[in-house]
Amino acid sequence: MLKDILISEVRVKILALLLVESPTQSLHVRDIVRKVGTEINAVRRELERLSKVGFVKRRPRGNKVFYDVNREFIYYPELVNLVAKEFGLGSELIKNTKNLGNITFAAMSRALIGGRIAGQNDVDLLIVGSIDANFLKEIIKKYEELYKHEINYTVMGDDEFVFRKKRREPFIMQLLCQTRVMLIGNEEEFCSLL
Repeated sequence: MLKDILISEVRVKILALLLVESPTQSLHVRDIVRKVGTEINAVRRELERLSKVGFVKRRPRGNKVFYDVNREFIYYPELVNLVAKEFGLGSELIKNTKNLGNITFAAMSRALIGGRIAGQNDVDLLIVGSIDANFLKEIIKKYEELYKHEINYTVMGDDEFVFRKKRREPFIMQLLCQTRVMLIGNEEEFCSLL
């Protein structure tokens, strides 16, 4: 089944559009064509393949057909992780790791990738390490403008993170329990309480 999902450049562009750029929207074929910059027949062919394996839902409305992501698709979480590391905010952070400083962990909420706008108590991005805060603010500002909403992020040093994990602070426990994409660092070490 993976060969039906990942082999085509057009398919990768469609995955990026549906998972990162417009995760909450149902899109018409012509909208997808405009946004991925590819000919309509190639887009139709790829959407048919993605529909056939169950990744996208095909919804006729009047004389148009709309497509959206099937969040129940067996590989949905893994595809979100892959695409989030290749496109959007996740990709930007990974590409700028050296410019940001010494990052031990960077974890992005899967809910942010899925198009949910953060509430007051939600953290969209956690970075652990010693970083250039101004450089991070520039990146965050760029994606807040692109996503058209605030991105809640937290930065803490390694010692503070370990200390707060050992104390099992509710804030840290919430971060460790939420679904996430590990952009930088080992997830088992990130979640370890010892």
